Amino acid sequence: MGWSWKWWLCLGVIGASVFIALEAALELLWWRPKRLEKHFARQGIRGPPYRFFIGSVTEMVGMMLEASSEPMTPQTSHNILPRVLPFYHYWKKIYGSTFLLWFGPTARLTVADPDLIREIFLSRSDVFERYESHPLVRQLEGEGLLSLRGERWAHHRKVLAPTFHMENLKLLMPFIGKTVLGMVENLAASGEEVEMDVSEWFQTVTEDAITRTAFGSRCYEEPKAIFHLQTQQMVFAAEAFRKVFIPGYRFLPTKRNTNSWRLEKEIRRSLIRLIGQRKERAGEEKPDGGNPKDLLSVMIDASTMAAPRTSTITLRDIVEECKTFFFAGKQTTSNLLTWATVLLAMHPEWQGRARDEVLRVCGAGDVPSRDHLVKLKTMGMILNETLRLYPPAVGTMRRAKADTELGGRRIPRGTELLIPIIAVHHDAGLWGPDVTQFNPARFADGASRAARHPAAFLPFGLGARRCIGQNLALLEAKLTLAVILQRFTLRVAPSYVHAPTALMLLQPQQGAPIVFRSLARPSDPSTSMAAQNDRCS
Repeated sequence: MGWSWKWWLCLGVIGASVFIALEAALELLWWRPKRLEKHFARQGIRGPPYRFFIGSVTEMVGMMLEASSEPMTPQTSHNILPRVLPFYHYWKKIYGSTFLLWFGPTARLTVADPDLIREIFLSRSDVFERYESHPLVRQLEGEGLLSLRGERWAHHRKVLAPTFHMENLKLLMPFIGKTVLGMVENLAASGEEVEMDVSEWFQTVTEDAITRTAFGSRCYEEPKAIFHLQTQQMVFAAEAFRKVFIPGYRFLPTKRNTNSWRLEKEIRRSLIRLIGQRKERAGEEKPDGGNPKDLLSVMIDASTMAAPRTSTITLRDIVEECKTFFFAGKQTTSNLLTWATVLLAMHPEWQGRARDEVLRVCGAGDVPSRDHLVKLKTMGMILNETLRLYPPAVGTMRRAKADTELGGRRIPRGTELLIPIIAVHHDAGLWGPDVTQFNPARFADGASRAARHPAAFLPFGLGARRCIGQNLALLEAKLTLAVILQRFTLRVAPSYVHAPTALMLLQPQQGAPIVFRSLARPSDPSTSMAAQNDRCS
């Protein structure tokens, strides 16, 4: 009996704790979302009603699964928004282009007005910070430039920038050219007419470019293993990308989590080994006037320089930047090459124009130099139109880090902003009535004048956080397509199924088989591979 009061006290504490926890959960999962719903409704912003805990996720995933269950009809249609981002396409018709949806209990405001987009990325970028992605996605893409913020981001950007200067990329192009030439000559040796799934084939080109840009002019086998591991990791990240984030779930020893942990350890271990090898050979590959600077060398140099503690580049920083560069550099460029090749195969008239330009500027056999590439205006227009119709990233996110205003509307702290890039690129009000047609001529006067608003074209983002590898991706794509068009005509294979889908990035759901037919080539010994390699050296 003497202990009864302690027992009741203990029960009271437990009861109070449970009540407080329930109250906090209800506040997070119900009361706050309902207040936000009313807050935005008073400003004329509505959307699908909030559902306890799951928000709009079930409806969004259901629409995406239904849309991806059937291929495009007709097969040559570029009206892909209803298939790739069906929830936006559907809800925009009901609520307008600016509406509220829910990713779990988190409010997401869609913003497709280019004036507001420019404000978010340029004039108000200090308020609208980069969204912190799902932990599994962040693990895949690395905690490098894509995810860093503030002073650390600025310092890393400054350190890495020399790698991507045009003069440095000019030195890099010959090495990439050798890889491309070897690939197409192997393809030509396979027969007069060859069918190839380019969505996989282009992985080789981009892997080589990333390896050389990251690790220097020597070839390494180990980066290929890292790319393979990242491809496996991408499957787990893509699954997480479509689910409500449950704090702590990633730490549970589920089969999926266990496999993800194993892949992460292997990737990190491989990168640390590569960095160690690169440090040991640092004296052998110091950049000079004839060799390009590689990402790893500038990071290692920065890590050994005297600097304030807050700006020191650590081994972990180097590992994370390599992960970021490996993922972003490979996937975005290979996707661009894939869709550009599909579009050239679908539109033979533009394929002919591009080939005529390549032959006129570069000749029938020479591997194009960087000076050649900048003169390929038609090719540049084709790549821009490809990025408009099939942007690698179909959307991007920002987060209000403080209570603020946007377009005269009050945006509470913590609100996420979804900028649906593909919807902006497919907006007839911005691009005209032929918005779903492949028309590279719209870029004849440059990207800033192609649409009715200069911020309507944003495949690489806008402002200070614009993709640092943009120039590398475009030069690499131009070089690869120029070498292909010098040697082949392209047509869509009979087995091709036009089914774009967003699996983190925009990809062909059922591959991209293309038929390559060899062009008649002059039997000039100067066009042999050895001669080409000499020109590249």
